[in-house]
Order: sequence, then C-alpha cells, then structure tokens
Amino acid sequence: MDIIKELTAQFKLQSWQVENTVKLIDDGNTIPFIARYRKEAHGTLDDQIIRELSERLEYLRNLDKRREEVRALIAGQEKLTDEISAALDNASTITEIEDIYRPFRPKRKTRASVAREKGLEPLADAIYEQKADSPAPLEMAAEFINEEKGVVTAEDALKGAMDIIAENISDDADIRRRLRNLFSVIGVISTTAADKDTESVYTNYYEYSEPVSKIAGHRVLAIDRGEREKFLKVSVTLDAVKAANVITSATLNPAGSPCTETVREAGADAYDRLIYPSIEREIRNMLTENAAASAIKVFALNTKELLLAPPVKGKVVIGLDPGYRTGCKVAVVDATGKVLDTGVIYVTHSDAQRNQAKELIKKLIAKHSVNCISIGNGTASKETEIFAAEVLREINADVSYMVVSEAGASVYSASKLAAQEFPQYDVSLRSAVSIARRLQDPLAELVKIDPKAIGVGQYQHDMPPKELDAALDGVIEDAVNSVGVDLNTASVPLLSRVSGINSTVAKNIVDFRDENGEFKERSQLKKVPKLGTKAFEQCAGFLRIPESKNALDNTGVHPESYKAAKELLDICGYKTSDIGTQKIAEIKEKVEALGTESVAEKLGIGVPTLNDIIKELIMPARDPRDELPPPMLRTDVMDMKDLIPGMELKGTVRNVTDFGAFVDIGVHQDGLVHISQITNKFIKHPSEVLKVGEVVTVWVIAVDAAKKRISLTMKEKKQEK
Repeated sequence: MDIIKELTAQFKLQSWQVENTVKLIDDGNTIPFIARYRKEAHGTLDDQIIRELSERLEYLRNLDKRREEVRALIAGQEKLTDEISAALDNASTITEIEDIYRPFRPKRKTRASVAREKGLEPLADAIYEQKADSPAPLEMAAEFINEEKGVVTAEDALKGAMDIIAENISDDADIRRRLRNLFSVIGVISTTAADKDTESVYTNYYEYSEPVSKIAGHRVLAIDRGEREKFLKVSVTLDAVKAANVITSATLNPAGSPCTETVREAGADAYDRLIYPSIEREIRNMLTENAAASAIKVFALNTKELLLAPPVKGKVVIGLDPGYRTGCKVAVVDATGKVLDTGVIYVTHSDAQRNQAKELIKKLIAKHSVNCISIGNGTASKETEIFAAEVLREINADVSYMVVSEAGASVYSASKLAAQEFPQYDVSLRSAVSIARRLQDPLAELVKIDPKAIGVGQYQHDMPPKELDAALDGVIEDAVNSVGVDLNTASVPLLSRVSGINSTVAKNIVDFRDENGEFKERSQLKKVPKLGTKAFEQCAGFLRIPESKNALDNTGVHPESYKAAKELLDICGYKTSDIGTQKIAEIKEKVEALGTESVAEKLGIGVPTLNDIIKELIMPARDPRDELPPPMLRTDVMDMKDLIPGMELKGTVRNVTDFGAFVDIGVHQDGLVHISQITNKFIKHPSEVLKVGEVVTVWVIAVDAAKKRISLTMKEKKQEK
C-alpha cells in the first residue's frame, strides 16, 4: 500500500503536506509542536487534523505489517498463489486480511478437521464440484467406508464430507464479506428482558428492535451494559431467505447436479452453525467499537471545553466542599491559588450551627476581601448553595457564587500528589482547595486529575482504556499547549503535559526551580537534568517567563525565531520594550505596506511564522480562554418548584451527549435539552451547536419533580407568549 497516497486521498490534502507531516511525526516531534511551529512544512493544518492523520498513519502501518505477516504465514504453508497475494494487496481493513487468512489459520479440533483425519476430504471436494453426471452423494460416500478410521457407514462418510464443505463455505472470504455487508445494511438488533418481572433502568429495551444501520451509539452502549448486567438478552438477525441466497448463489451449480441439494444443506449448516454466530459477534463488536469511538470523541471534546473554560482571574475565592454529617469544608485561596484560611461549617444541622457558619463565612469574606464562592456539586450541594445565597443577601459586598463540578476532587485529594502539595491539610480540606481553584483556573487544576474521573461524557467507564486514555491525553496536551504555561508557577502535572516534557523532566524542572530560584530566561531550561536539545526544541515555545528581561520569553515566539523577531522589530522601527504596548499595534499594517511575503523572505521565515510572530508581539502571552464569554456567576438560588413551563432562564452547559445537552439552570438539578430541541435546523450531533461551559438561554418545557427531570428547549419561536 502506498500510505502517503492513501492518506492524501482520505484527508483530501496535497501529497507534500502528508509527506512532510509524516516525516515530522517520524522524527519524534509532538503534535502541538508540529501544528504551532512547523506550519510552512504542512500548510497550516490544525492540531486535530494532524492528530487524526497520525492515528490513521499508525493504523495503515499496522495494516501493512499484518498483511505481510499473513502473506508469510500462507507462503510458509506453500499455499500462496497470485490470486491470494493480489487479494491481500487489495485488502483495506484488518477484517478483510483476517478473512483471507481464515482458511489457512491453524484450527482447534473441529468436526471438519476430524472428518479430514478420516480421509473424507476427497469426497467433500467431489460432492462440492457438483458434476452433472456424478453419482448420488450417498453412492459416492459408500466408497469411503473405513471402519478403522471410524467411518462405519456411507451415512457417516457423507456427514463428515458435509462438515468439511460447511467449514470451507464458512471460510470463504467473499461469502463472509457479502453477508457482513448484508448484516450491516438490513440486519436488525433486537433486545428482550432476561426477566420481565425485574424492574431496571433498561425497561425501554425489554422488547426493542432497530436496524443495525440506524441504531445510535448511545443506545448500543446502553444495550451492551444492560447485557453485561444480565438484564437484557441481545441478538442481531438477518432475513433468512436473503442470507441463504448469498450462500447458494456463491456455491450451487446453476446447471444442477445430484450433489446440489447436499451442498445446499451443507451451506445452510455453515450459516447456522458457523457463519451466523461469527458474524453476529463481528457486527456486535463493530457496533460497540463505532459507538465507543463516537463516545470517546464526544468525551474528549467535552473534556477539552471543560479544560479551556474561562478562568476567573485575579479573584480571591472561598471553596466550599459540601457535606451532611461531616460538615461543609471551607478553604480560602488568594488570586494565585495560595491557601489563606481553612475551616469546617455545618449548614444542615441546627439553627445555631447554621448561624455560626454564616458568621464565619462573613468574617472570611471581610478578612480576605473575597470576590467569589465556589461550591462543589456533590452531596448537600443544594443546601450549601441556598446557604451561600442567604449569606450574600445579608452582606453589603460585591460577591457572587458558582456551582462547579467536583468530579474527581475526592480522587485528587486522596492522591500522593495532593499529599505532597498540602501535607498540612487533611483529605477533605484538600477537596475544598481544589474546588476553589477550579473556578480560578480549571485547566491548571483539572490536569492533576485522571480525566476519566471528570465525568463529562457518556459511558466513559465502559470505553476501551487504551483508546480513551490516548484520546484524553491528546486533548489535555492540546489544551495545555494552546494556553501556554508559566514556567515559574506551573505544577509538575501541568508541566508534564507540555510538548516534549515527561513527568520525570517536569519534576526536574520544579526541583531546579526550587534549588536555583525562578527561571530568568528560557535558555536556562537547557541546564535542567534530562532536558536535552530535542526536548528544549519541543517545549520552549509553550513555556512563558513573565519575569524575564527578554520580552520574547513571555510570548509564543519560539527561541529559534528570536533572531527573526528582533529583525522584524528593527525593520518596523520598534524595540523589544515595545512588545505588548499600544505603540506596536500598527506593526501588522507596516508589514503589509512593505509586502508580507518580501518581509518573510528577508527574515528567512515563512509567511505563517511571520504572522504568528506579529500576533505575539502585539499580544504576548495571549490566553485564548480570555476571548470566551466569562463563566456565569450567581447571587441567588431557585428551587425546582419555582419552575413553570415557558419560563426563560440562563444556564451553563454541563455535558454534551449524543442525544442532547444537560444545562445547569441554578436549581441543583440539570435540565435536558434534547437534540430535537436545540435548534430548528437539522443537526447530526449536539456538539455542532453547543459546547461544555457555554452560557445559553433556555425555556422550560416540563418539570417532573418526582423523577427529578427538567425538559428544556432552546427553540424560542416555539414558546407560547
């Protein structure tokens, strides 16, 4: 396979773009580095395309590897023909290659292998040949009676021969391909209850069927889980006549023969006993794999949006980790995330304790000039939110609150990392600190947590761990590098997500910082143990040093382009001290007046790199999150009973799934905007319109207090006035 040609066609790119990107990947460059600092080489492809191309490259190489392995295995049996070799060359999936290999694969003991040991293969071949003048199968079988080999009667011989024919039909790659395609197009997946009298969350699937070609991924995953938990029985069925037609058209002699009916019976046996169970498993696996791939994509997209949620910068925050029996844990952190105060309050106990809690929070707000309260959304969250709203009504201060997801906070607080970061605090207080910091800088805090624990997907715990981890690692890597990292304040977990830096080097950077003080310039990174030339090349552009004397160290300009950046400043009449000031705002117009391409040529760089340098000189250390709408802060709380159909509300998207989006409207229970209620135009997936963290306007459709369900719509025109 010409992999470059294949990738060029699949991604609709120029061959030089693919060739250069593949070379950059093979040379050990990271995706963020390639996307950001090698734009001329690949034609300004974004990081997502490069990542998808890298994944497809790996698949195609594994495909080629398996192709040659199978070719060698068949050749080793001295059965490789030009026809088989050509079929292998034309195979475009692992499944096709395995179908070709199936007849040659060493088998366990089967009915057919036993029949072959009894010397019945020539009989099977003669029957399958279906000559017009051949004797009746039973007559032919009589010649193969051999009591020593256990063939006592002609019927025994015929039965063994039919077993061989059935296995040969089952091993036919073309028949399997045609049946697999038929299953994919007109097959039906059906579910029934394992026990109809047992109530479960899978009641909707107790008697359910849907075409394989149409079933949504989230339903596949629900059915899979219901089957694993033994609530459901699942099958994939195909019209028996159409299945039989595929086999008969490929195996029967249309001219007719005394053997034709025997071959037909063997074909029916092949389908019922061998092909159908095998292809049913394949179809189920295909559905699950496709559903998992889709779910992983949604989970990764949601995680990226959550990681890139706008930070609440420069604010002193109180973090509240709600609880009933053990109380609500309190932590105050300053604008840099440093812990100022901690405590425990009881907001769900007696009135006296509740009043004491109010006094403590009021005291902390006044003492530390608190701007925001961050409340975890776990147990007792609603009561804590009501409590916080009451406190804010009783004080004369500009303070607001926000309920944040505390998913993974308990995992983090009990981790070795949290113990190293806060050895003086117990586990519960560490959670309160994490909740406060999630409001201040979601990215810096959430990178400390296993992304699977963040919980913004669907069925993420059912996903293949390897594929899920790879997708989430890529998302975190892209998010961290798109924002950039302050080299003098970043934690080990944050640094370890920077392009070219692993956990060992990240720890060495922090140790170097602790021993030698703050980094003064990027070049000092070369002194960090185990941070070699390649790692420096990959990471330097993503690390910022606000305190550096060289203003370029606090930009996304890579050190390899410092010379070009300084020459650009000279050409346009600026100094490095002008970087980021109003004075330099017209540099783009000056470059355009001189001719962008000629300036780039003079500097020895490409136009994309020149444009990136200009952006960084105008707005150094630009945080892409600052361009997003700020998070929604509240000062009061509503109850579910306050909701009435038609009510207009503002809410924050908390999760996006295949079937809709869950929106926090400030009543503790998220409402669902079904995909059909998101927009008046047709969309395939809610992520086309919505993303996690987005603030949206919704209208209440219905409220079911008993089931704690809120139905919402975003289609304003459908609301009755």
